[in-house]
Amino acid sequence: MARPDPASSRRTARNAALPLPDQVALVLQGGGALGSYQAGVFEALADTGIEIDWVAGISIGAVNAALIAGNPPERRVERLRAFWDRVTSALPSFPVWHDDQLREFLHEWSAGFVAGFGVPGFFSPRAIPPMLAVPGTMQALSFYDSAALAGTLDALVDWDLLNDGPMRFSVGAVNVESGNFRYFDNRIERIDARHIMASGALPPGLPPIEIDGCLWWDGGLVSNTPLSHVLDNQSGDLLVFQVDLFSAAHDRPRTIMDVMAREKEIRFSSRTRQVSDQLLKLRKEREAIRRALSKLPADLAEDPDMKALAELARESAVNLVHLIYRANAWEGGSRDYEFSARTMAEHWLAGHQAVSGAISKAGLLATNIIDGKTAAFDLSPPATAKPDI
Repeated sequence: MARPDPASSRRTARNAALPLPDQVALVLQGGGALGSYQAGVFEALADTGIEIDWVAGISIGAVNAALIAGNPPERRVERLRAFWDRVTSALPSFPVWHDDQLREFLHEWSAGFVAGFGVPGFFSPRAIPPMLAVPGTMQALSFYDSAALAGTLDALVDWDLLNDGPMRFSVGAVNVESGNFRYFDNRIERIDARHIMASGALPPGLPPIEIDGCLWWDGGLVSNTPLSHVLDNQSGDLLVFQVDLFSAAHDRPRTIMDVMAREKEIRFSSRTRQVSDQLLKLRKEREAIRRALSKLPADLAEDPDMKALAELARESAVNLVHLIYRANAWEGGSRDYEFSARTMAEHWLAGHQAVSGAISKAGLLATNIIDGKTAAFDLSPPATAKPDI
């Protein structure tokens, strides 16, 4: 099936004064149960009329990306909702006391339940611990079996649409034996459930996934954001919504649970921020080179070395919008595997409201897009919201 050119029907977002450039990309970080925040972000972008041309993800971001790219526009939010309702169905929306300590206790209890019994439609504990399994078998390589995720994805994703449709799709994973990181991309190869499961196969919890004779682990082991892949392969000016599930900055820890949470935030968010900062620094340097080259006299500008330098510095503009999840005080180090219905709903709402906050500053984004400038924005609200459930 021929893929239509997404830029050919480019228009302004219908509910915001925001012109859309040649490409709009949605970049989704890994973070387990926090991934429902990404679903809320996408729902709000869809409500605003911002069409996504490219979705790229790592780990749970890969799952959400598949649900988006593998469904027609009118069913994407519905399929995201179906997935998140399924994986949180074992832990209903418990009553909430307005006390951080009590809420933290319930949060940790819910995470303990997941650790003991798994997540419906996602993963389940192995009957035999990996230490007692036969070495070299899949049973010996993880504490949980993720086979259920394949069935869930097959039920909710149209693989033909994902592979042949207009939206570009990319997910990252790590080769277990070589340690090399790579992206599986629907513009290069045919994608199926294995590629999404590979991107989310975080050891030692989940088993590696075999693809073409190689074993693959979670891409977050190397980089928790696929931003570099998107920027390296962009065509034309680009607007990127990067959804980060871990915040780089936070208060000093006060308890051992705070320490566990802060360690995980630093481990995952620092890579994301480092990649983002390095890429944008390089772009600023190239902008400076282009300005300098534009001041050369005509005879020097035609010098082969100057022309080669101009080609190296040539690139399109990028506007990067960070949408960062801000954890509640009661969310500790287990927040990425606390799959309760109430917490899922709160994360979803927080993602939706984060986009509303960003769109309220559409004029700032619009100025840079129209002027063809490269810039990064952190437009996330300072705290998450509470759903009325």
